[in-house]
Amino acid sequence: MKNQSILRWLIPFIFVLALFAVLMGLFEQTPGQPYPLTSFRGERVTINARGLYYWDTVSSAAQQQANDLIMLAVGLPLLAVAAWRAFRGSLRGQLLLAGTLAFILYTYMGMCMLTAYNGLFLVYVALFALSLWAFALSLAAVDVAGLPARFAARFPRRWVAALLLGMAAFLALAWLGRVSNELLNPQTPPALENATSRVIQAMDLALIVPLAGVGGLLLWRGRPWGYLLGAVAVLKGLSMTLAVSAMGLNMALAGVPESLGFMAPFLVLTALNLLAAVALLRGVEGEPAREPAAGGMMPQLH
Repeated sequence: MKNQSILRWLIPFIFVLALFAVLMGLFEQTPGQPYPLTSFRGERVTINARGLYYWDTVSSAAQQQANDLIMLAVGLPLLAVAAWRAFRGSLRGQLLLAGTLAFILYTYMGMCMLTAYNGLFLVYVALFALSLWAFALSLAAVDVAGLPARFAARFPRRWVAALLLGMAAFLALAWLGRVSNELLNPQTPPALENATSRVIQAMDLALIVPLAGVGGLLLWRGRPWGYLLGAVAVLKGLSMTLAVSAMGLNMALAGVPESLGFMAPFLVLTALNLLAAVALLRGVEGEPAREPAAGGMMPQLH
C-alpha cells in the first residue's frame, strides 16, 4: 500500500524531532530563580524561570519534564519497535504504531497550545502536524474488516471494552466536575497555572473521552472498528496514565501540594491499561513466522 512509503519518511522525522524536543526539555539549563506572580485572573503562581520551560509555572514545568521523560523512555522506543514490526506485516506492530502515534499527537498538540511560548514552538508544530498525518495513515493501513478474525477466542474483549467505558466515564466526570465547579463559583480564580483556558480538559473531553467511549462500545458489540479504536484507546490510555503518574511524582518532588493525591487514580488506571494492552497484543493471531529475506522489498502494511 502507498501508505507504507509515506510512513517510512514521516516516522524518522517524528522520531528525530521528538528526541531533540525531549532532550532540550530535560537538559537545557538556562539559569534562573523561580519567582511568585499574580495572574490577570488573580491566581497566585510561581514562575519556573529556568531551562526550556522558563515562562511556565513550576507545576507546569514539572509536568512537562515528566512527560519528556516518558516520551524518551517509553514513547520513542515503542515508536521504533512498532514501526519496525508494522513494516514487516505484523498486526501487533500496526496497532502499536497507531497507539504510539496517538500518544505523540496528543502530546505535541498540547505542547503547541498549553506550553508557554519558547524556542521550540515550531518543533512542536512540526511534531503535531507530522504525527497527525502519520496517525491517520497508520489507521488507513489496517484491514479493519478483517480484524475480528485476527483475534483469538481467549481475547477478553468485553473486559477491555468495560475498562475503556470506565475510563471514558472517569475522565468525563472528573473534568466536567472541575469545570462545573469553577463556572458555578466565578468569584474564585480557577487554578489555570497562568494559562488562559483549560486546554487539557478540552482535549480530553473532545478527543479521549469519545475515543474511549466509542471504541469501548463498538468493541463490546464485537464490531470491526471496535478492535481498532479500542486498541488505539488502550495504548493511548496506557501512555497517558503513565505520563500523568510521572507528572504527579515530579510535581511532588518540585514541592507542588496535593500532587500525590492527584496521582493515585492514574496509577490504578496505568496498571489496568497495561493489563489490557498485554491482553490485546497477545490476543492477535496469525503473525508473520519469519522476517523477509535480506535485500528484499518490505511487505506492505495491510
